[in-house]
Amino acid sequence: MSSNTTTSTGVGFSGLLTLLFTGLKLTGHITWSWWWVLSPLWISALLALVFIVGALAVIAVITRD
Repeated sequence: MSSNTTTSTGVGFSGLLTLLFTGLKLTGHITWSWWWVLSPLWISALLALVFIVGALAVIAVITRD
């Protein structure tokens, strides 16, 4: 029997976008504030938080007596 497992390692889209924006900022091609340069990380974290809160809300509704 063979076991097929797939693992994904590496940088995702938001990580690549953050690296791109950081490189552009450090080389002087963009003059954005660091808040905007790092915004892909903040947006990803915010979306993950919204998903977790939503999942917890659904679980709370389902398990309510």
